[in-house]
Amino acid sequence: MELTNNLLMTLPEIVLSVGALVLMMAAAWGGGARAIGWTAVAVLIGASISLIGPATTGGDAFGGLYKADAFASFAKVLIYGAAAVAILMAPSFFERTSGDAMRPEYPVLILLSAVGMGMMVSAGDLLTLYVGLELQSLAAYVLASMMRRDLRSAEAGLKYFVLGALASGILLYGISLVYGFSGTTMFDAVATAYTGAHSKGLLFGLVFVFAGLAFKMSAVPFHMWTPDVYEGAPTPVTAFFGSAPKVAAILLAVRVAIEAMGPAVFEWRQIVVFASLASIALGAAGAIGQTNIKRLLAYSSINNVGFALVGLAAGTEQGVSAVLTYMAIYVVMTLGSFLIVLQMKDHEGQSIESIASLSGMSRTRPGLAFALAVMMFSLAGIPPLFGFYAKFVVFWAAVQAGLFVYASIGIALSAVGAYYYLRIVKTMYFDEPAAAFAPVNDRVEGGLIVASTVFLSPLGYFLIPALGLWSAVAAKALF
Repeated sequence: MELTNNLLMTLPEIVLSVGALVLMMAAAWGGGARAIGWTAVAVLIGASISLIGPATTGGDAFGGLYKADAFASFAKVLIYGAAAVAILMAPSFFERTSGDAMRPEYPVLILLSAVGMGMMVSAGDLLTLYVGLELQSLAAYVLASMMRRDLRSAEAGLKYFVLGALASGILLYGISLVYGFSGTTMFDAVATAYTGAHSKGLLFGLVFVFAGLAFKMSAVPFHMWTPDVYEGAPTPVTAFFGSAPKVAAILLAVRVAIEAMGPAVFEWRQIVVFASLASIALGAAGAIGQTNIKRLLAYSSINNVGFALVGLAAGTEQGVSAVLTYMAIYVVMTLGSFLIVLQMKDHEGQSIESIASLSGMSRTRPGLAFALAVMMFSLAGIPPLFGFYAKFVVFWAAVQAGLFVYASIGIALSAVGAYYYLRIVKTMYFDEPAAAFAPVNDRVEGGLIVASTVFLSPLGYFLIPALGLWSAVAAKALF
């Protein structure tokens, strides 16, 4: 009976694992890539449906190694949704860019990565955390170098692999220190070890664990891989990297900070505050001189990680709820931006990534220009768009926790970051028109762009009661 309950609590991962294995066999026997892609989306929907019941309310599974709670379910809905969009946007991209159909391994790797991310956000033990993180990373390394004949893609995969291996080593060293000085890897027992006076070894372990997690979320000073990988990887893969793994890494850090190292809040808050302000500042400064739209969005993701960490620095239930709300809105902003980047093609079907090519787009492609303007204004946090609310809730949580100076510095730096977003809007609406992009007749991409634009418009504020309640229930699960 206990085994049955444990399996029911881990049902989302079981659905994804079985689906990935079946689709892998279908790919080996010559199944069509598009059919496998749509089936993978159906598997992700099935995994989302399986969150209803024990997977959300079951509690601890397998002796506390795995946690089936509302916090993990919130994260998994975002992860599965972003993964599905990354699959849907891929077929037309590969056909237009390389002239080849999407490889059937692509959706399979996305599913396997989703299994790892699900384990990450449900981890109740440092070893479960590490196994989930490595499963996600191994799939991501292959995805980054998916276009083997593209030198930039191969370079992106190699850089991601080398630096990812270094970060995994740092994280594993931190885990070994925590285990050595606490005698356990279970989150609950580790929290007991951090209660009261604790050894310097535990403090060093905390620092190394957060350093390893900072790489996975591309927070400063472990951000160096992000611009190169975002630029070199295929655009659908870049969209995936900027959304689902980002959610998994940040919310994993939230769970570790609150559940495993909650009593040491003073120590880890210093690390989070530094990483947050440094990410906001460097993300803003680094984006200003960029001429490639994907590199600019890479620095934008670094910048947004900094804002998400503002809520974590509060260390309160309200702060965790704010992080969840921020990530839900951030995922839509990121995916919407990359969907528009996919529309940037010349008449030969080749991708155009220069910001200069956006010149005068309001006159050549007014609908696309409006959608991109909504994304940029939302990322900048300018009211009345929904992106403003995301920044408001995290800063309000910091203020409520008494971090007035920290919040003030973050708000001031966010004004600096708005410059490069507004520069793109200025380029589209006030510069002389460049050559018009070729029309892309893809109903799936067009529908997703419209949906994300509507979500980020002022109409998104009608979702605040439901989103606020959902994030509050999810945050309460950690406390």
